[in-house]
Amino acid sequence: MANHLFTAVIFDLDGVITQTALTHSTAWKEMFDTFLRSREKNHGEAFREFTHTEDYLPYVDGKPRYKGVASFLESRNIDIPYGDPSDDPEAETACGLGNRKNVVFNEILDRDGVKLYDSTVDLIHELKKEGIRIGVASSSKNCEPVLEAAGLLDLFETRVDGVVSAELGLQGKPEPDIFTTACDNLGVDYSTSIVVEDAVSGVQAGRAGNFGLTLGIAREENVRELLINGADIVVEDMAELGGVAGLDRWFETGLDRDNWSILYNDYDPGKEKSREALLTIGNGYFGTRGALEECDAGENNYPGTYMAGMFNRLTSKVSDRDIENEDFVNCPNWLQVTFRIDEGEWMDPNTLNILSINRRLSFRDGLLSKEMIVEDAMGNRTRIESSRLASMDDMHTAALRYTIEPQNYSGKISLRSILDGDLINDGVARYRQLDQKHLDAMEQGGDKQSQYLLVQTKQSDVEIALAARLRVFLDQSEQQCDLLHVTSEGKVESEIEFQVKESQSLSLEKLVGIFTSRETGPGLSLQTAREHIGSLESFDKVHFRSTGKWEEIWKEADIQVSGDRFAQKMIRMHIYHLMVTASPHNVKLDAGIPARGLHGEAYRGHIFWDELYILNFFSLHFPEIVKSILMYRYRRIGEARKYAKQYGFSGAMYPWQSGSDGREETQVVHLNPVSGEWGPDYSSLQRHVSLAIAFNIWYYYWISMDVDFLSREGGEMLFEICRFWVSKCEKDEKTGKYSIRKVMGPDEFHEQLPGSDEEGLKDNAYTNLMVAWMLGKSTGFLRSIDEEKVRGLKAKINLDDKEINEWEEIKDNLNVHLNDDGILEQFQGYFGLKELDWDAYREKYDNIYRMDRILKAEGKSPDDYKVAKQPDTLMAWFNLDDSEIKEILAGMGHSTAKDMLGANYDYYFGRTSHGSTLSRIVHAYLANELRRGESAWNLYMEALSSDYVDIQGGTTAEGIHAGVMGSTVLFVIQSIAGIQLKGENLSMNPILPKGWKKLVFNFAFRKNYYIFEIFPDRVSVEINSSDDQPVEIEIAGKIYGIVSGERFEVEL
Repeated sequence: MANHLFTAVIFDLDGVITQTALTHSTAWKEMFDTFLRSREKNHGEAFREFTHTEDYLPYVDGKPRYKGVASFLESRNIDIPYGDPSDDPEAETACGLGNRKNVVFNEILDRDGVKLYDSTVDLIHELKKEGIRIGVASSSKNCEPVLEAAGLLDLFETRVDGVVSAELGLQGKPEPDIFTTACDNLGVDYSTSIVVEDAVSGVQAGRAGNFGLTLGIAREENVRELLINGADIVVEDMAELGGVAGLDRWFETGLDRDNWSILYNDYDPGKEKSREALLTIGNGYFGTRGALEECDAGENNYPGTYMAGMFNRLTSKVSDRDIENEDFVNCPNWLQVTFRIDEGEWMDPNTLNILSINRRLSFRDGLLSKEMIVEDAMGNRTRIESSRLASMDDMHTAALRYTIEPQNYSGKISLRSILDGDLINDGVARYRQLDQKHLDAMEQGGDKQSQYLLVQTKQSDVEIALAARLRVFLDQSEQQCDLLHVTSEGKVESEIEFQVKESQSLSLEKLVGIFTSRETGPGLSLQTAREHIGSLESFDKVHFRSTGKWEEIWKEADIQVSGDRFAQKMIRMHIYHLMVTASPHNVKLDAGIPARGLHGEAYRGHIFWDELYILNFFSLHFPEIVKSILMYRYRRIGEARKYAKQYGFSGAMYPWQSGSDGREETQVVHLNPVSGEWGPDYSSLQRHVSLAIAFNIWYYYWISMDVDFLSREGGEMLFEICRFWVSKCEKDEKTGKYSIRKVMGPDEFHEQLPGSDEEGLKDNAYTNLMVAWMLGKSTGFLRSIDEEKVRGLKAKINLDDKEINEWEEIKDNLNVHLNDDGILEQFQGYFGLKELDWDAYREKYDNIYRMDRILKAEGKSPDDYKVAKQPDTLMAWFNLDDSEIKEILAGMGHSTAKDMLGANYDYYFGRTSHGSTLSRIVHAYLANELRRGESAWNLYMEALSSDYVDIQGGTTAEGIHAGVMGSTVLFVIQSIAGIQLKGENLSMNPILPKGWKKLVFNFAFRKNYYIFEIFPDRVSVEINSSDDQPVEIEIAGKIYGIVSGERFEVEL
C-alpha cells in the first residue's frame, strides 16, 4: 500500500457510479410533461415539453428533488405553492410534484434495474485496496436503495444523501454541505479530499467547498461546461484517469500549478474587462492588461498599457464648466496580433464561434498563456496559442508568441502585428465626458521584420517609443521574409501571408522594446528602442531571463499555505499584482504606487493614502522599493510646501491625489452618477494623507533601520508634515486644548456639519490621534538620536528645541472626545447626527455600498447621518496597537476602559456601508485583535476574494485595488501569524485558521532575517542576525534567545 497525498474520495451517485442520471431525466420528463399538459388544459398555458438539454441539465440535475422542481417552475414562470415534503404525489405543489417524480422513478427502476459504470466501480475497488477512505454524497433520496440494488452499499464508509440532508438540514448543491459532511464523517481534511461529480451544480459545490480536487465526469458532452463551473479535471469516463496514479499526479503537480495561477475556461463578454485587469502582466515600469491579442478597445475589451508615473493634463468643457484633469495615460498598445483566412474578416473573438478557450496567468513567472479553438462562418476551425510577458529582467522588454494552426482546412493566412498609438483613455465610463486624447503621433513605420512607433504626450511632453522585432515561423522553421508595413497617423500594421496546410503551424514572435524620453533624453527614445530590439534573441530567452528574476522575487516574498488552496491562490495573486505595480525596477523610477495599480484608469492613476496599506509588505521584503516610493514624495516636497502656504499653513501639506508634479489633483466638483447632478467635491480635505506618508516613513525606518534616510530626506518630510499639522492646530485658551478644523476623515461620506457653512469637520478622532502619534515619534527620535546625525537637517529646515517643545505640548493636548461608554466621537458633533434605517435601505436598494450617492439622489445628505463608507475612528486601531492608543489618550488626560477597542468596533461597524474594499480588511484585522475568529475570517475572505469575484460589481475592470491586496497579504503575517512589528524585537502569537496545516514565510526586520514555519501546534523559526549574536523573540508570551543560523522550535 503506497503513501498518497490524498485521503478520501467522495462520489456522487447518479451519472458517476450508476447510470441512473438518464433514469432520473426520464422520470422528470414523464412527470413534468404530464403536469404541463394539465396546465395547458386547465389554465390555457401552451404546452412546451420538458427536455433533457434545455430543462433537466440546467434546472434539475444534481439538485435536491424539491429544489429542482422549484427551479424548473421558476424558469417557466409557473407559480404554485411549495407545499410540504409529506404532500401526496397528486398534490399540485412543488413537493407534491417532487414526490410524483419519485413514484415514476421507482417504477422505472423496478422495471429496468440499476446499470453501473464499471470503470468507476473498478476505481472504487482500487481506492479501497490502497487504503483511501470512500464516501457517497447525493441529492437523491433513493441513494441507499439504488446502491443496495446494485450490491455496492458496503463499499462506502459514509453516505450523505437526500434523506440525511433533510434530517440534518443541509443545503443542497451548489452549496458544498453534503460533501463537507461526508468528509467530516470520515474525519478527513477537505484539502486532501476529492469530489467526483457529473453535474454542473455538483462541480460548483466542489469548488465552493475548497476541496483538494474536484473531478468532473462529462457524460453529456459537457467538458467545457464542467471546467467553467469549477472542475479541476474533466474526463468522459473514469478509465481515462489512469486509476489511483492519475489522482496522485494531480496532488503531486497539478495542484501546485493551480496554486500558482488563475485560469479562465470561458470567454464571458460581461466579465472580460474585470478579467483583463486580473490577467495583467507587468514589471513595475509598465503594465499591460490581459486583453486578447486580437481585440480592439470596445464594449467588451480594453487592452490598456500603463507606465509608472506617465501622466498628462487636459482641460475639458463639461456642462459649461472647464474641468482640468491629469490622467494616467493609456499608452500605445504593443499587444495586437490577429489573422484572417484568405480574404475574410480579421479574427474577432466577439463575432466568431469560440469552441474552447482557456487562459492561464502564472504568478511564478508572470507568463499569460492562451489556448483557443475558433470557428468562422464558413466552418473553418483554427487553433490559437499565445504566450506573453513583461520582462522582470529588463524593464524595457515585452515579448509575445502567437501561433495559429488550421484544424480542418488549408489556405492563405494573413498574419498582422500592430503597434497602436492612435487611442484615447476610455477605460472608465464616468470620465467619458472629458477630453481623453492624450497622445500626439510623431513617427511610425517598419523595416523588413521590425516595426516602430513614436508618440508624445500632449501636455507633459514625454516621448513614448515602441519597437518590435517580428520573427515568423512555419512549423518551427524560421522564415526570412519582409513584412508589408502599412502606416497611418499613430499606427503601424505589419502583415505577412503564407499558404498554410491543415495541421501546419504559423507562428509570430513579437519582441518589443519600450522607452520614454524620461530615461533616454529628448529625441533619443525611438533610436534607443530600435537598437534595443536588436539585442532580443528569442521569446524563450527573454522568458528564461525574466523567470530568473521572478524566482528571486518569490524567494523573498512568497507565503506558502498548506491546507487551503483558495487562500493560497489569492495570496499569491495579490503578491503578484503588487510586484507588477512596484518591482525592483522602481529604484530607477520616479513614481508612487497608484491606488489601482498599473492595471487601469480608475482614480486617474493617482497616488492617494492607499500606500499606508501596502508599503509595510514591501518594507519587510524589498525595502529599496519603499525608499524609492518615499523619494517620489520627497521630490515633491516643494509642491507640498507651496500647497500648505497657499492655505496659510507652515510645513508640507501633501495633496489627497498626487500625480506628476505633486500638486493637488482632486476635482473641485464631482458628478453623482446616481442623480446626474454636479456638486462640490471636498475630498481634498482628507489631509490625513500626510499622516499616511508620515506613517510609511516611520515604519520604513523602523523595519529597515535606515537611520540615514530618517536623518535626511525622510526626516525632512516627517518634520515638515509635523509643522503643517502644528500650524493647523488652534488653541482654546480657556481649556488649553488644541483643535484641528476643516478636515475630512477616512470615512469620505462626511464633508461638513449639518447647517454649517464651513466645509470640513472639527477634531476628527483619527486625525488627532495620528497627529499625536506622529508628534510623539518625531520628538522621541529627535531627543534620542545622536545630534551629529540630524544637525544638518535641523539647520536646513530651521528646526530648534523651542519648536520641538511645542510639538510635545500639542501632542498631549489635542482635543479628542469620548462619551461615557468609551466611544471616541468620530468628529465634533457626530453623536448628534441622525441614525439611519439600515434595514429599510437594504430592502429598497439591496446594494448600499455607496450610501452617500443614494442619499444625495433622494435629496438628503450623508452629512446628516451616522453613516460611513469605511472605517474612520477604527483606523487608529488598524495603524496603532490598542496600548499605543491608550497611552496617547492617557497623555491627553483621558481614562480608558479595558475593552475600548471592542466597544468602538461594535458601535461603528454597524454604521458602515463598506463602500470601499478596504473596509473589510480593516474590520477583519480588528475582529482578529478582539479574538472574534469567525467574523474576522469571513471578513478576511471577502477582502481576499474581492477583486477575484469583483465584489463591487465592475470596479475591478477599472484596475485592481492595490491597498486591499497589500493589506490582505500583511494580514497573514500580522494577524494569522500574530507577528507584531512595533517593538525592537519581534513578538508573535499565531492562530492558524481551520484547515490550515502549515504556514511558511520569511522577511527581514531590523537587520535580522527571519524564516518561519508555523503549524497548528508549534512554531519553527530560524533567524540569521546581522552580527551573528543571539536574537530575542517572544512566542506565545514567552521570550526566547535564538542562536543565529540555528532552527528553533517551540510548541504552542
